[in-house]
Amino acid sequence: MKPGDPVKIDAGENSGLRVTCGKTGTKTFIYRYKSPETGKLRQVSIGRYPQVSLSEARMELQRLKGLRRGGICPKAEAIRNKEIARREAEDKAKEQREADFTVTDLVEAYLTEVIEDRFIKDPHNPEVKKKVPGARKLKGQSETRRTLYGDAVRCLGGISASKVTRKLVTDMVMSIVDRGANVQAGNVLRELTAAYDYSIGLGRLGDEFANPALLAKSSLKQARVRLTSKRGRRVLSDKELALVLKWIPGSGFSTTQKNVLHFTLWTGCRTGEVCNAEWKDIDLVKGVWHLRDSKNGAERHVQLSQQAINFLKGLELVSDTYLFPSTRTKLPIQQKSLTETKWHLKNPDKVKNGQRYKSHQLWLQGMEDWSPHDLRRTVRTGLSRLGCPSEVAEAILGHSKKGIEGTYDLHKYERECGVWLQNWADHLEGVVA
Repeated sequence: MKPGDPVKIDAGENSGLRVTCGKTGTKTFIYRYKSPETGKLRQVSIGRYPQVSLSEARMELQRLKGLRRGGICPKAEAIRNKEIARREAEDKAKEQREADFTVTDLVEAYLTEVIEDRFIKDPHNPEVKKKVPGARKLKGQSETRRTLYGDAVRCLGGISASKVTRKLVTDMVMSIVDRGANVQAGNVLRELTAAYDYSIGLGRLGDEFANPALLAKSSLKQARVRLTSKRGRRVLSDKELALVLKWIPGSGFSTTQKNVLHFTLWTGCRTGEVCNAEWKDIDLVKGVWHLRDSKNGAERHVQLSQQAINFLKGLELVSDTYLFPSTRTKLPIQQKSLTETKWHLKNPDKVKNGQRYKSHQLWLQGMEDWSPHDLRRTVRTGLSRLGCPSEVAEAILGHSKKGIEGTYDLHKYERECGVWLQNWADHLEGVVA
């Protein structure tokens, strides 16, 4: 056959087999027939000669005729098979992507796309990158990363996120509980649940995939495993306060940590708020600390007693930007350093930074255990003992007013706070004397 030659048609039992010759000389076997499904003329390619011989074309023809006798249109069947193959290939590729998507990848996606600040190109000026704030503040961003990498990634990081089961997550959480860190266990479970929810919502895991962290949470709840701290009720008596105030100067806390503890007792503020205090927010003339960022998101003015002012005047000579900076980084010391140091002081057999604490630096003996945050509760209870009105004591601690009172009573009680904080500071001096 030459280009332009008419179509050749087979005969007899091979009727319907045709051969065409294209412009380039390519010869193609074709089966032409009437579709049993639609009644219309259809044709399907069998193959090219000489890759497919005439005998092979006739054998394939008989197979296609068998389909047609069974009521199946060979062309439609080929299209259906091609679509099935395409879907299978897509499913296989999706399975492979899911298999390659590890818990580490899942955690990183959650951190970098949701929690942490990120930079994108400005649509109006591609050369300029625009900052997109993360869901958490800077401190929260680093804490979330530390929380997830410290346990979730360490235990499950190399496993495919789609292969993680309820039991794997439960075992990880229980290993944290076993080391006595129930609150940390709850934090890890909460953040891992959110990380899975984020990736599931974006379709990075199968449609039928169930969040294993959420299932584990249900199992742990059913087993009544406690993943939260007990509500604090520890309050230091005046006798205990005297012991603590006399012990702190010679304790194993660093000088900066000791200063934080003293300032917490004078102000009743959270230790985290005290740790992050900056000199630009302190007015020693007016005796006011402008607390711009608090746990409940409201800024306020903390009134300073004369004892606190005198303390800050001496502190101003040795610090610069922050009231309580780290000697190593010059940034504010971390709140967790207080509880970490306290733990090491209570456990002298443990080693920290290669050094054991000296015997005279050990935790205060002979009294019930207490934590740095208990000092804030002690201030609140002590104010009530002195006769301070509840609304003033609550304002000193920076607690938000609830319900209808919070709607209508907008008075900040700043003058009254100053009076009672001075009374409290005078009381502390009397306790130690």
